[in-house]
Amino acid sequence: MSSSQSDLSVDDGKQAGIVVLGGINMDLIATTPKLANPGETVIGDTFYTAPGGKGGNQAVAAARMGGRVSMNGRVGTDVFGPILLEELQGYGVDVTGVATETDHSSGIAVILLNAERQNHIVQILGANMQCDDEQLAATRRSLVGADVLMLQLEIPHAVSLAAAREARKLGVTVMWDPAPASAGFPVESFDVLDVVTPNQTEAEALTGIAVTDMRSAKSAAEVLHRMGAPTAVVKLGEDGVYYSGPDGSGHVGSHTVEQLDTVAAGDAFGGAFAVALGEGRGIETAVRAGTAAGALAVTRRGAQEAMPSREEVEKLMSGR
Repeated sequence: MSSSQSDLSVDDGKQAGIVVLGGINMDLIATTPKLANPGETVIGDTFYTAPGGKGGNQAVAAARMGGRVSMNGRVGTDVFGPILLEELQGYGVDVTGVATETDHSSGIAVILLNAERQNHIVQILGANMQCDDEQLAATRRSLVGADVLMLQLEIPHAVSLAAAREARKLGVTVMWDPAPASAGFPVESFDVLDVVTPNQTEAEALTGIAVTDMRSAKSAAEVLHRMGAPTAVVKLGEDGVYYSGPDGSGHVGSHTVEQLDTVAAGDAFGGAFAVALGEGRGIETAVRAGTAAGALAVTRRGAQEAMPSREEVEKLMSGR
């Protein structure tokens, strides 16, 4: 993470090897002018399905950025399982590490988008929570020659923790997105990660600090350092990103775009950020790439289908 490269346009032949261990879901998305109160029925606008899950989204985001990506996890034998695998493969993601679970359905996420295009999500994790030593073994194989391991909180934590330890043994950077916040984040996780990437809600859950501006984001990052995180990246939505670590600290502002759908913006950030790190670029460049990818993602509906290409990210970063 010490490279001084300030953009993504220089091609030195390095393709980042990204390993993702995490959730694979089908998103069921409804848009509505307002959310219903208890006992109330409201008439919504549209409904659509979109392959998602934080692990799946981040895998697609990294592949779209030019990474060599391996996905590890579980899907069910229901109608969604084959669709989820086909979509990942369509983006060039290696899914040989994804197993099929016969006793549990594929994970789903029920997502409501209000008129302000903010999202409200209920997850049924299903097959994701059956990840076990089989996924750990597949991940271990994928880590050989890889650059970055991406983790989230949609599979059993013990499996992710064991994978992180394996990655550290191999010198692979461990990037952990502590989402969803409701899943909790055991303190021992900080002993095996290199980069933690919470949003405002997750940062508050981890540190107890209400993150509302740059000053509070800096305070939260300092607490994350004391907890053991070498690098902390706090995502602030429309206010950009604050980052802090051995290679420096600072703020990268957001891009002004017309929001259509905020689903998976954080995952777009994560995929682009991971690829930049895997290519050996500096932390600021990685944050800038992630911020551009996240901005582009909110201009499109859906999750994986909203992930931008590397060319699009480069163009936005350069102001073209």
